[in-house]
Amino acid sequence: MDVTITINGEEHTHDVEARTLLVHYVREHAGLTGTNIGCDTSSCGACSLHLNGEAVKSCTVLAAQADGQEITTIEGMADADGTLHPMQQAFMENHGLQCGYCTPGMVMAATSLLEENPNPTEQEVRIGLEGNLCRCTGYHNIVKSVLAAASA
Repeated sequence: MDVTITINGEEHTHDVEARTLLVHYVREHAGLTGTNIGCDTSSCGACSLHLNGEAVKSCTVLAAQADGQEITTIEGMADADGTLHPMQQAFMENHGLQCGYCTPGMVMAATSLLEENPNPTEQEVRIGLEGNLCRCTGYHNIVKSVLAAASA
């Protein structure tokens, strides 16, 4: 089946199998590999991206369900001139990453969280990101990064 999805402002049309997951569409058909595959069971959040402005785990959405929709991936967060999104900048400045594997999903979930709650408490950040797992950091600097971005 043909699907047309606008990704980071650019329209992509591809013929895909009906069972194609959005995460595979983004990586394999659109060539945007910043969205990571972590578990394929919706447990880790490494594949989080924005679908029509809301963070979703792209391993839980079929590409066909996103037909005609707008997606933003981690590659679409920075400005065209390379200026980082404030959340990306906050993660960099506050050491909110270690190996970096979960970082794209964390950034996408965190920016969506701040859209809903622009001034969260530490506890609200922890609850808001509980669907995204990091195996390296212990979350302290991730939470610190999100709070820094909220105050920026």
